[in-house]
Amino acid sequence: MSTVNLSEKELNDLSKESLVQLAISLQSSITDLTNTVNNLNETIKVMNQRKFGKKSETVSALQLSFDFGMNEAEAISDKNEPEPELENVAPKRTRPKGKRAEDLQKITEHRDVTVDIPEEKLIEQFGENGWKRLPDELVTKLEHQPDAFVAITYHLAVYVAKKEDKIIRAERPVELWPNSIATPSLLSSIIVAKYLNGVPLYRQEQRYNENNVFINRTNMANWIIKSSERYLRYYYLELKKKLVEMKYIHADETPVLVSKDGRDSGTKSYMWVYRTRKGRGDPEIVLFDYQKTRSYEHPEAFLKDFIGTLITDGYSSYHKLMKEHPDHFIVAGCWVHLKRKFADYIKALGNKKSKGTLAEKAIKKIQKIFHEDGKLDDVSKEERLKVRETEIKALVDDFFDWVRKQSKYIDSASQTGKAFTYALNQEQYLRTFLNDPEVPLQNNAAELSIRPFVTYPRNNIIRDE
Repeated sequence: MSTVNLSEKELNDLSKESLVQLAISLQSSITDLTNTVNNLNETIKVMNQRKFGKKSETVSALQLSFDFGMNEAEAISDKNEPEPELENVAPKRTRPKGKRAEDLQKITEHRDVTVDIPEEKLIEQFGENGWKRLPDELVTKLEHQPDAFVAITYHLAVYVAKKEDKIIRAERPVELWPNSIATPSLLSSIIVAKYLNGVPLYRQEQRYNENNVFINRTNMANWIIKSSERYLRYYYLELKKKLVEMKYIHADETPVLVSKDGRDSGTKSYMWVYRTRKGRGDPEIVLFDYQKTRSYEHPEAFLKDFIGTLITDGYSSYHKLMKEHPDHFIVAGCWVHLKRKFADYIKALGNKKSKGTLAEKAIKKIQKIFHEDGKLDDVSKEERLKVRETEIKALVDDFFDWVRKQSKYIDSASQTGKAFTYALNQEQYLRTFLNDPEVPLQNNAAELSIRPFVTYPRNNIIRDE
């Protein structure tokens, strides 16, 4: 029965049966509207908690300038930028005439190192003809030590035979590439500051200038890219070969914003991480794979030679790997990820108001599973599997039976209802650990490894789950 624009007279003329139907319809509408408002309020509280609430994991030390983000080197590199000369990078200190006492000006240390040729080698090369020393050949490099820069000029000994046209020189210091002042210590300092400590190149340039070292960020960017292409990629490929030989791999992915990659500035891309387990005896290997999308094809290509168990969150692309390649992949879900679904709601609601809620009961059941499984860290694999297949499995069965029962009486659009739905959808993968004593219950190792790429403030980057 339509209740639109019914006048008072029309309402008075309605039969008793029609009035009852109208009341029932209004009650149903009120209930629906109340549920919708409650669900929206829950969603708002959770969103506010994520945005403004206290975070258990902070990334402030890793946040970079929004100008460039993680691909700063690619964005500002320029192959036409000439290599810096030492006299421009680290000019020697000049002391005003008549000035006594110590010079308080920040200076760059200059040091001379003489590289001579052993006498036995001179005899070997020149024989009985003798030799005389020519002016040294000079090779200058810039070393970096924490909070100290040292310009080292190597005096390479040069000798010529007295009675024949023959010249030999002392060996040059190892060079990353010819005609560059860059050294391994300097370059590694720039790379660690940029990618581990989250210091953008423009800020490193400023810090160097404060120490009277004048290297522009374009040179830094060029060095980073050149070292990756010439050296680091070979280590990466060898590590990847070792990684896919493992039986267990953690995987995760996170959005990153990049600049100047042929798309609109700030377009969302993805950084994928693949790593070995922690604390299980595997060598620690952590590899990143940058891609422009979150497509299933990326992990499929990266892991094409892998046969084993993939430990992940609930992203469907990993599940598709298992469905498309059942002989290669087994997927193990993350119980911490599930627990977080309930914990976010409890944080938003507050500890007092959350007492006795289904979300609180769910977390207690999950914590019980973690607690009992944690007791098995120091036992043999055989004993761990035995306990998981009996005692831990009983706890897992109880949890999912309870979720299925409670799901019948709760609005699926509520925050707790969404968490229940997520749990049931992930049940197959969350149970994987019960049949394998080597599988951990959570994917924290991958999440912690990928954290350096969550480089923007939380309101500028979306963590898809």
